[in-house]
Amino acid sequence: MAQRFGGKFSPDGNGTTPPAQTGGYRGARRTRAGGRVNLLFMAPLPLAVRAFTSGPVDMAFNLAALGLLLLAAWLTREGILAQEAYEARKIARRPAIPRKIFASLLTGAGLGVAGFATGGGLLEPLIYAVAGTALHSLAFGFDPLRDKGAEGVDSFQTDRVARVVDQAEDYLKSMSDTIRRTGDRALESRLDQFQITVRDMLRTVEDDPRDLTAARKYLGVYLMGARDASVKYADLATRAPNPEAREKYLALLSDLEQNFTAKTRALMADSTTDLDIEIEVLRDRLEREGVHLETKDLA
Repeated sequence: MAQRFGGKFSPDGNGTTPPAQTGGYRGARRTRAGGRVNLLFMAPLPLAVRAFTSGPVDMAFNLAALGLLLLAAWLTREGILAQEAYEARKIARRPAIPRKIFASLLTGAGLGVAGFATGGGLLEPLIYAVAGTALHSLAFGFDPLRDKGAEGVDSFQTDRVARVVDQAEDYLKSMSDTIRRTGDRALESRLDQFQITVRDMLRTVEDDPRDLTAARKYLGVYLMGARDASVKYADLATRAPNPEAREKYLALLSDLEQNFTAKTRALMADSTTDLDIEIEVLRDRLEREGVHLETKDLA
């Protein structure tokens, strides 16, 4: 569905500019999975031309090299996306598969196989393989190899939070993919706004994992219900326009957004209360040690 844009100098413009659309979470940054990564998909394509202009043995080597290099490019992109998700969170588990490391090895293997196709013996393919592996590693780095947790939080709590956050992110991604099928750009934008609210709660839980118990129902049951409602609405909308179902779905998003916002504020208020208690306990201990602190009023 086409999205209409208007402004001060547009036909039927009312002198106002539409609000800028925001991404799926606050502080979103442009992904690094572009530019150089796209070149990785394009660079080995000449091997396809060479494969079908050579003999059967060289064709097999060139096609094998092409497959290895394209697989390496795909793993590189997935590895960068996984690392960005890891870096965006305060509590996260390391990627289960070191995609960028495997991509470096496959790049070296692909260049080595392509070197065999030139008939240069063993030394040249070996040089290509080592150089390709090293250059890919230097260009794209390595995958995160350690879990990341909050300071002073035990590994069990860290793992619990990471599992809940991963599950919540899966629900949000499923909702986005489902609504994208409808082609309704305005509804996609509304869903993005709702996801910002949900991710505010995720960041709050990561800041203080003790809030996980209170937020678990929101990040599990409520999001699973929202995902199921998204699937049902998308099924209706793709068959035929259904304004009534669309309004009900928008009302559901608004209700959920209000509930998530209220709960996040409550979690943050509890965290502030805990901080005040910690400060008072520390002040009492210092006074018992003979250290008197003067409280200054802030103007």
